[in-house]
Amino acid sequence: MSDCCSPKGYRWVFSEKSARAEAKRYRRKGLDSTSRRIVDFLKLQGVEGRTVLEVGGGIGAIQIELLKAGASRAVSVELTPTYEEVAANLLNEAGLADRVERTVMDFAQVAGQVESADIVILNRVICCYPDMPRLAGAAADHARQLLVMSFPRRTWWLCIGLGMGNVLLTLLRREFHIFLHPPKKIVATSRQHGLEPVLDQEGLIWEVAALRRVA
Repeated sequence: MSDCCSPKGYRWVFSEKSARAEAKRYRRKGLDSTSRRIVDFLKLQGVEGRTVLEVGGGIGAIQIELLKAGASRAVSVELTPTYEEVAANLLNEAGLADRVERTVMDFAQVAGQVESADIVILNRVICCYPDMPRLAGAAADHARQLLVMSFPRRTWWLCIGLGMGNVLLTLLRREFHIFLHPPKKIVATSRQHGLEPVLDQEGLIWEVAALRRVA
């Protein structure tokens, strides 16, 4: 991991307070629009009996929705422990605690410790990690059937906005950085690991891409 993004920086951005706020919103309104797009797409593909691996799934809302839709089991890999208590509470409320395994590790660094799954999800994760090829490649290798990702569109106004945000983070010494990795390179990296694109859906800010394992 580069010096710009330390465990301290990740814990500041993805804090216990943030986890509680996200859980409160999920309980009241359900999934946010980007997460909903991912879940809706996967439901159309069929999730019955499928296993799910979500890297950076936060409070685990997508996992809960997919399990309710028929997925068999889910594994959640988080970079920091700050979301674990809130995520566990949501699983208990949904009666799904026995079907989800949660672990805290840097997935890109130790992906070999995690089993593959039918469906792998990276929702708004790649933009928070400096080494995109390593993360996207590890995720692709773990996808037996589908890899679904969301990441910021590379527009001029997002380049300016995120650039200003990074300057502010540097001035505040927050040890965190937002990365606007080129979408075409993200998809190309996944294709190098035996996947082919089946979805490229642009939203106002977030692009959702899905790739399927080539038989």
